[in-house]
Amino acid sequence: MLILKIAFWCCLALVFYTYIGYGIVLYLILRVKRLLWGKPEEPTLPASDQLPCVTLMICAYNEEEVIEEKMQNIRQLDYPREKLCVMWVTDGSNDRSNELLRKYDEVKLVFSPERKGKAAAMQHGLRENKAEYVVFTDANTMLNPEAIKEIVRQFKKPNVSCVSGEKRVAARHEGQTAAEGEGLYWRYESTLKHWDSELYSAMGAAGELFAVRMSHYREAPSNALLDDFMMSMLILSDGHRIAYTKEAYAQEYGSANMAEEAKRKRRIAAGGLQSIWWMKSLMNPFRHPKICFQFVSHRVLRWSITPFALVALIPLNVTLVWLKAGVIYDIIWCLQILFYLAAAAGYILAMKGKKSKLLYVPYYFLFMNMNVFRGIGYLRTHKTSGTWEKARRG
Repeated sequence: MLILKIAFWCCLALVFYTYIGYGIVLYLILRVKRLLWGKPEEPTLPASDQLPCVTLMICAYNEEEVIEEKMQNIRQLDYPREKLCVMWVTDGSNDRSNELLRKYDEVKLVFSPERKGKAAAMQHGLRENKAEYVVFTDANTMLNPEAIKEIVRQFKKPNVSCVSGEKRVAARHEGQTAAEGEGLYWRYESTLKHWDSELYSAMGAAGELFAVRMSHYREAPSNALLDDFMMSMLILSDGHRIAYTKEAYAQEYGSANMAEEAKRKRRIAAGGLQSIWWMKSLMNPFRHPKICFQFVSHRVLRWSITPFALVALIPLNVTLVWLKAGVIYDIIWCLQILFYLAAAAGYILAMKGKKSKLLYVPYYFLFMNMNVFRGIGYLRTHKTSGTWEKARRG
């Protein structure tokens, strides 16, 4: 029985630490750090005539429906026009994307008829790039006017060679459960990224909005499922930092429904597992003590071990209750039952188009972890290709 108890408490501690405990530990470390050394000073933005040339790259596949809205958004960016190269890479697109983009004089269009995936499209675009700083964003995300200037300012911080902006998720209409769940997750995720960045470095960048310094750029494998994450982590592995800023943000609509959201989560989980294997050297605490702590706590656990620990809690708890191991195990089992009943109720309401934040949180939590298991199967069938089926947005 002792072995069962140890296994149970290890699994429970792992689940708690991964989703709540790491945030608490990170917050406490930063409180002590600020108390001893104060908050780090933010660099100032150079004058307009001293701003560097920047390439804004949009890798798009069949995005004719959003091109006009995206170009309107780009024209509202507060950055000198003569220093901003707007590059669209449309490899494999067979809709009207190229035809529409040729109507914009400021657009540099890069096209190849073959679709090899986003990582390959990025590499194609970068071969045509001449700027030291490249900002990547998606076709269906809208940037705030100050985004490019804020990203440039972050590059003035010591040893920063990659900058990650904030992702914000909007629901197109009230009650759109997939978007609201995704938005709730990203608000929590953004807080962790901000704290990670302040402690040492953000653990990766999201493709909705991030930038790299080309003199420190390393090419991600063309079959990378999370090309943005891999590109940023390769920069980190070379000894440079990833800065995170919420002052530069990209807003997009959430997935149209939970089936579409599942496509994203499955691919992200598969890409996470793929990235963990490729970047396993960063988990060496003797060579990379800070990165190891942050990478394992923030990324590795939730993409690998913790979902298995969450599942293991059920049979372990049932066995301990059956063996009459103690009242504490009876209480925890009752709490588990209530949690899963709440998740089931949240699922039923979501399928009916209704919402209850109290019930939706446990449902979305289980939904994310279930897709880690689906991601394992996805990775087995997508090892050699970086392409994927796009999730339909709301």
